[in-house]
This record gives sequence, C-alpha cells and structure tokens, in this order.
Amino acid sequence: MKTTSDQSENRNTKNNALQEYFSRRFRILLTGDPDGVPPWLGVVAAGEGAGLYLPTDAPWVAHSDLATLVGGIRALLMQALHPGSLAGVRSHSRYKDDPLGRLSGTIRWLTVTTYGSHEAIANEASRVNRMHDRVKGEYQNAKKETTSYRAADPNLLLWVHIAFMDSFLRSHQIFSRRPLPGGADAYIRLWSKSVEPLGLTNVPMSEAELIATVARYRADLTVTDETRETIQWIKNPPLPATSKPMYALLFQSAVASLGSEYQQMMGLKCLPLSVLRPLTTRVLQIMRIAIGPESPIEEAAIRRIERGSSADV
Repeated sequence: MKTTSDQSENRNTKNNALQEYFSRRFRILLTGDPDGVPPWLGVVAAGEGAGLYLPTDAPWVAHSDLATLVGGIRALLMQALHPGSLAGVRSHSRYKDDPLGRLSGTIRWLTVTTYGSHEAIANEASRVNRMHDRVKGEYQNAKKETTSYRAADPNLLLWVHIAFMDSFLRSHQIFSRRPLPGGADAYIRLWSKSVEPLGLTNVPMSEAELIATVARYRADLTVTDETRETIQWIKNPPLPATSKPMYALLFQSAVASLGSEYQQMMGLKCLPLSVLRPLTTRVLQIMRIAIGPESPIEEAAIRRIERGSSADV
C-alpha cells in the first residue's frame, strides 16, 4: 500500500517529467536545436567572472522573463516600418526560408550579450559586425527617394537598437509582474552597453531620451507593399500547428502594445489592451509553470560568475 509520501513523490515525478517535456519543446522552437539544447550554452558557460550584467540587473531580469516573447514580435513589427532595416532583412536574411534559423541567430546575440562573459560578448559582437559588413544595398525612403544603406550605419543601427529596447521594455512593463530593478531608466542605461561593441555609442540613456529618439524617427517610417507583406508574414509565420493559438495571442498583444498610431499605419486591428493585458500576463504565468523555473542558460552564467568570485577570494 502506497503511503501519502509515496503518492506525493509520484506526483512530483510526473510534474517534473511534464515540465521537462514542455521545456524541451519550448527550447526546440526557439533555438532550432532538435534536442532542445541551446547551441550557445557552452559559450555562456565558458570562462570565469561576470559579463556586462548580474542577475540583479534590469537587462538580466527583463530578458529572462517570458514577456520577451511579446517584445520580440513587437520589435520585428517596429523594425519593419523603417524601409532601411526592412530592406536589410528582406535582401540579406533567410527569414522566409528558415525563420527559426534567423530567430535563433537573434536570440544568440541577445543571450550571449545578456549572460555571457566579456570575452564571449566580444566574440559575438565580432560575428555580428562581420555579418553587418555584408548587409548593404539601396531602398526607397519615406519620400520615395533612392537611398543607400549599410547595416553598420549608425543611424540605421540606432533604429534597430531602440526598436528592440523599446519593445522589450514596454512588453515587460505591460505583461510581466516582475519588478524591473531600477525601473525603465536602469534598463535603458545598462542595455546601452550591449551595442558599444557594435560601434554604437550615442544612444538613449533614459526613458525620456528613448521616447524622444523614437519620435525623431517617425518621419522615416513608412508602409509599402513590402512592409505589408512582411507584417503579414510576422502575423502568420510557418510555426507548428500546436504553437499557432499561443502565437496569435502574443501577436495581438504585441500590436496592442504599439498604440493606435502604429496600428493604423500597419492596418492592424486587435483586442483592446485592457483585455489583452490580464489575459496575456496570466497565460505567460501558466506557461512559466508548465516549462518550469529552471533556465540552463542562467544557471550556466551564474556558475561562471561564482567561479570568478571564488578565484578572486
């Protein structure tokens, strides 16, 4: 006869097995690795000591939260509004043929920069800079003038940076219940360090500066047939059928967080934020329970930091 202790242990074993299953499926989707092991795990684990951020810093907290799933979609939508960044994606990436491959490349940079050692960050920045050197061409700006572009151009790189930063910040503010250490200003100031190795130094350092910088780009933003095609692709990417209902909710939440001006530009409609905010926040909480609190990347980074601290003693 099984005791209460045995029954409790069996339930815990089943729960752990379910969490591991959902966690593995989630990691496969984000990384493209068939085993669900992030290919950059070893990069984050290598070395000793801290990188740019500690677990108590705002970028670490924000980027470890599932609200980033909304932020990533929002960032793609914002970037699509600038014809220069759109031309770079459409002409020099494999987003249609290998969407998960492109996604994993972006996640790699974000992950290594947030959790990696200084050496790992420098190596990752070199990889991105080499890639940017190949991304160049021409596009029609909002005034229908032909304009040359380079991915490494500071003006274009700044738009990508602020679109990313604004999206992750707003998504955390709206859809996460985790406090952001130091608030928005701390996140913006600290995350500015991430783009220094990419050659970008003149960036917003506070929420007020971020808002002003985004507004300054408004005249450069436009919607063309290519923009609409890209937005439609972002709305309906080739994901597994089981992931589509969740993605539809995340997409709606990303659109709602942009505000009415951007929604009208893109020709997108969504449920009001008053409905989506509590719904998406709750769904993300349930999702976190389903996949479990463990994060191999964070755990590897913390062990590396601890090794560095022990060596200093």
